[in-house]
Amino acid sequence: MVGRNYKKEYSNYQGKPSQVKKRASRNTARATMVAAGRVKPGDGKDVDHKNGNPKDNRKSNLKAKPKSVNRSFPRNSKAGKK
Repeated sequence: MVGRNYKKEYSNYQGKPSQVKKRASRNTARATMVAAGRVKPGDGKDVDHKNGNPKDNRKSNLKAKPKSVNRSFPRNSKAGKK
C-alpha cells in the first residue's frame, strides 16, 4: 500500500486561501465554545455548525456534539447537513 502524499494534498486543497479561512473560522468556533465552558480540550466532542456554514460563528448556530455524530453524514454534493 502506498502512503498518502500529504504535501500534494495540502497544495491541492488545504493550502488554498478559502480553505485556510474556513479552518480558521472552525478553530475560532471551538475557542468560543471552550471559553463558554460548553466543551473542554480532549473531551471527544466537535463543535457543530447547525446550518453547515463554518464561517457562521453565532452562538445560536454552534452546538457541541460527539465526534461520531458530527462526522457521520456523507460529504458530497447531494448530502448536506440540512
